Amino acid sequence: MIPAYNEGENIRATLRGITEATSVSPLEILVVYDFDEDTTVPVVQDLQGELPAVRLHKNELGRGVLKALRSGLAAAQAPHVLVVMADLSDDPADIDRMYVLAGQGADVVAGSRYMRGGQQVGGPLLKRTLSRLAGLSLHWLGGIPTHDPTNNFKLYSRRLLDSVEIESEAGFELAIELTVKAHLLGMRVAEVPTTWRDRTAGTSRFQLRKWLPHYLRWYRRGLAGRFARRR
Repeated sequence: MIPAYNEGENIRATLRGITEATSVSPLEILVVYDFDEDTTVPVVQDLQGELPAVRLHKNELGRGVLKALRSGLAAAQAPHVLVVMADLSDDPADIDRMYVLAGQGADVVAGSRYMRGGQQVGGPLLKRTLSRLAGLSLHWLGGIPTHDPTNNFKLYSRRLLDSVEIESEAGFELAIELTVKAHLLGMRVAEVPTTWRDRTAGTSRFQLRKWLPHYLRWYRRGLAGRFARRR
């Protein structure tokens, strides 16, 4: 599932990269957009004859990445849903390994930049630093079984999605919320190393200052869960 906002410059390479890299079958690629004038839409329509697995889905919940994510997760029809960014930052070569872990019972499979073999290329220094600190501290102090709970390149089981109520309110906090909730419910969280690359075209919609308090909510919940279990 790919949330997109004016990604006409990137979506063609993203979709071709996914279909060429993965052997998952049957495959549905759901591109979620907010409004009909989005530059992503005509490019996807042009590709649908070539890539029959691709489907457009209009987000009717209201504009914004969180609503697009929620709309896409609800509309996806597969037993596992993988969130991939439209800007070529996520590596499609990792998809098959993620699906193998899902087939072995993992309810969350994270693409991890901060485990051995993973890396992050580019991006604002402050954002990279805070993300790394949050991920590694939640892993080592909170016991979360991934080094990268904030990365949105994640695969979720339908079992998890049907078991929890999404409470996120802004931006990309959904990734850390679902990871923390899966862990606290005793569901299996796994990870594979991945390389994340900053976009080279288009404009990022990430708003660190605005979204940081929402991330901290789930960060605290993850830490609190570890200490609650000890008591």
